[in-house]
Amino acid sequence: MTLDILRPTQPANLRVRARTHRPTTRLVGVEEELLLLNAATLAPVPASTDVLRAHAAIAAPANVVLEAESKLEQIEVVSPPLRTHRELLDAVVSGRRTADEAARIAGARAAALATVPLLCDSHVAPSPRYDRMSERFALTMAEQLTCGFHVHVTIGSPEEGVAVLDRIRIWLPLLLALSTNSPFWRGADSGYASYRYQAWGRWPSAGPYDLFRSTDAYFATVDQMVGTGVALDAGMVYFDARLSTHAPTVEVRVADVCLLPEDAVTISVIVRALVNAAAAEWRDGSPPPEVPTALLRLASWRASRFVTSENLIHPFTGVPRPARECVGALLDHVNQHFDGLEEAVRAHQGVKDILARGTGAVHQRTMLAEHGNWTDMMDAAVTRTHSDGVYR
Repeated sequence: MTLDILRPTQPANLRVRARTHRPTTRLVGVEEELLLLNAATLAPVPASTDVLRAHAAIAAPANVVLEAESKLEQIEVVSPPLRTHRELLDAVVSGRRTADEAARIAGARAAALATVPLLCDSHVAPSPRYDRMSERFALTMAEQLTCGFHVHVTIGSPEEGVAVLDRIRIWLPLLLALSTNSPFWRGADSGYASYRYQAWGRWPSAGPYDLFRSTDAYFATVDQMVGTGVALDAGMVYFDARLSTHAPTVEVRVADVCLLPEDAVTISVIVRALVNAAAAEWRDGSPPPEVPTALLRLASWRASRFVTSENLIHPFTGVPRPARECVGALLDHVNQHFDGLEEAVRAHQGVKDILARGTGAVHQRTMLAEHGNWTDMMDAAVTRTHSDGVYR
């Protein structure tokens, strides 16, 4: 996964404010992991090698990068560094379309599903590193076929990046809740809105993280984790957010890949606003919230378990409150840190839409109920993956 980046409130009633003066816009890049499905049967198909070969042969947009992932049944779409919400929407829609065009040549389709609804076997991509992961992690690696959504935001220094990580951690469960798109697992309804997060949590290095307070402590933690011999390398430090190992960015990794393109953009601009808010707090000398990691783990569990029509853990009080109230607190927190008024309005509308119609998890369950079988449900999901995401 590479991204060359330099290469109590009600959200509907919040008064949208934008900064009258702001520093240089932080660049945002996104990585979407997509499932590859057989074009005829819509069962997962180990086609990533053929898809990448097809992509290399077609006249695809120069700014869309496709990359292999750990399993042959998935492909990753990597955006360039971007500035505006409209650029992000265009990149997500274009990236998905490009992946699907290459997939069609290989007899497949690309779908934004964060887990595979069907019972299936997956195939590890040929790689010495993945071979080592298979040997070490056994069934965890064998069954690992999940698709996440990673948002990179530029930072000025590692010191700023660690300060950001310390200050955004309490908000990450809410980003997970807004993105949930994996209710099914191996042929059954898991009961979760994001079973991807549960499956991903089987990696011993995944999930919420402690306060670091300094770059020395951050890198010492990474070194200690690798030094245990459990994590193979720094790339396997799967915190919900981390410093990128290859670019000057904070990488927020907590979200499911979103079924709808516009939801991916909503989450992306909220992530950037969170980074802006955290960096401003750090510059002002405001300490990070002293919330135990154990509590964040429980908040993340609840976010993955329930849809946004139910209670989530409030980031300030640590008790269950209506999702609308919790997400309202998130918007209120970042309200002055969007990149302009138009972006703030779009983010508020995007959250309002998610709360009103539900996340991808709600859509998947509704589609299964309407169609009555997995194949038609997944066909409908492919269609929604490639919607235009046009703003109202």
